[in-house]
Amino acid sequence: MPPKRIRGTTPNIVAAARHLRQNLTPAERTLWQALKNCQLNGFKFRCQHPVGSFIVDFYCPQCRLVVELDGEIHDQQIDYDTARTKQLNRFGYQVVRFHNQAVMTNLDGVLQQILEVIGERI
Repeated sequence: MPPKRIRGTTPNIVAAARHLRQNLTPAERTLWQALKNCQLNGFKFRCQHPVGSFIVDFYCPQCRLVVELDGEIHDQQIDYDTARTKQLNRFGYQVVRFHNQAVMTNLDGVLQQILEVIGERI
């Protein structure tokens, strides 16, 4: 029996997610260290999680929350990010975005904001 795919992902998307997990940016690595192993109030997060044709940075299945980190490249792809967020919303996910700099300079504040969004979702 072939492995179950998540929301229409393809083997290429799954492979790309695996590659991204192995090559996290410094901000992603920092946030992942704080989220992995249910460290944030017991909530499980997945890192570089495939959803359809997308790979989301972090995903909490318990509350269907997607956490995206935005670097400088995102300043030039605002329309793409907006469309991507709308599609993820249609799938039933809530998306919250943080700039890489916020993670690197105010990790506690970012984690608090994530907890606030989780509180609204549960």
